[in-house]
Amino acid sequence: MKMGKYITIILLITFLLLSFSANYSRTNAAALSNIVSGADGFIQNGQGSSKIDNEDIHNLSDSLYNILLIIGTIIAMIVGVVLGIQFITGSVEAKSKVKESLIPYVVGCIVIFGAFGIWKLAITILQGIG
Repeated sequence: MKMGKYITIILLITFLLLSFSANYSRTNAAALSNIVSGADGFIQNGQGSSKIDNEDIHNLSDSLYNILLIIGTIIAMIVGVVLGIQFITGSVEAKSKVKESLIPYVVGCIVIFGAFGIWKLAITILQGIG
């Protein structure tokens, strides 16, 4: 009799799983249909809208490049002037501290202006491709 109970329980569990999976697949098919129709509507809405103009992107990139380059140059000049004044007017200990500060200053200038050079080079190459 114990074997009969196990078989009954296994059959009951199998029946329940099959009934849930059948219901799930119908729900899943309806959800998939909604996704496809929503995607079609999204594509149709996108086809009628205006596209991004390459000239607008180029103008924005040039403006951003010029603004950031001016800001970076001004900051580099101010820090350089302050370090120069400290070096000229400072004592021997102050001059050694200024000399220690020059290495990060020079590295920072190289990084900032190198990044602007790479940016301009990338924009020029991409314009040649497009």
